[in-house]
Amino acid sequence: MTHNLPEELIKQCKDKLLQAKADVLNRVQSARRDIATEERGGDEGDQTVRALAESEFLSMNERLRKQLVEIEMALARIESGSYGICEETEEFIENDRLLAIPWTRLSIEGAEIRESLRKRYAR
Repeated sequence: MTHNLPEELIKQCKDKLLQAKADVLNRVQSARRDIATEERGGDEGDQTVRALAESEFLSMNERLRKQLVEIEMALARIESGSYGICEETEEFIENDRLLAIPWTRLSIEGAEIRESLRKRYAR
C-alpha cells in the first residue's frame, strides 16, 4: 500500500482516523441537539446568551468541519498509497508523529518550513 511504512503502523493510524471521525461527527450531532433544544424568547439577557451560544456553536462547527476534512483526506491518502509522505519535503513523516496526529500532512521539518514561510509573508 504505502511505500516503506509498516502495515501495522498504517492500520493503527487508520483505526485512529476512523475513531477521530466518529468522535467529530458525534460532537457535531450533540452540539446541534443542544442548540436546537434551547428555549426561544426571554429577556435581552437570555437572547444575548443564546446569540453567544449560537456564535460559539458556529465557530466550533467550523473547526470540526476542517478537522473532518483533514481526516477524510488522510483516509484517502491511505487508500491511494501516499499516506505518510510530507507535502513540503516529500520525505516520510515520522512514525511517532503519525501516531500522535494521524491526519498530519507534514513532517516536523515540513511544519517548520511552512511556519517560517508563514512568518516571513505575514509581515
